[in-house]
Amino acid sequence: MAHSDIQQQRHPALRMVLLIIGWLSVALGVIGIFVPVLPTTPFLLLAAACFVRSSRRFYLWLVEHPKLGPWIRDYLEGQGIPLKGKVYALVLMWASITLSCFLVPLPWARGFMLTSAVLVSIYILRQKTLRSH
Repeated sequence: MAHSDIQQQRHPALRMVLLIIGWLSVALGVIGIFVPVLPTTPFLLLAAACFVRSSRRFYLWLVEHPKLGPWIRDYLEGQGIPLKGKVYALVLMWASITLSCFLVPLPWARGFMLTSAVLVSIYILRQKTLRSH
């Protein structure tokens, strides 16, 4: 049975929910490119997973997109994250977390932000670094 046949057999309501989640994930992923504390790759991967189960056309659009596609393809192919991307993400994330810690007086909120930043930093640093082509 072809992949498109499987998509057509899905209940229309489920297909619509997957499309909505997919497009919401694309929007959050794009915002994440500019807002360091919002992760880009996980949202784009979620969008790809939703689209592959609901719309071949949107899936192909996403993975072949000149700006968004590489985020997904490089990660899925195990090539890693470009060094420039790692540095950019870490510097902007820590700058925004530091500023947020000064602006938010709640100790538990500061602890949550710092813990999140440390965990995301560890994750980013442990990822393979993509070699330049």
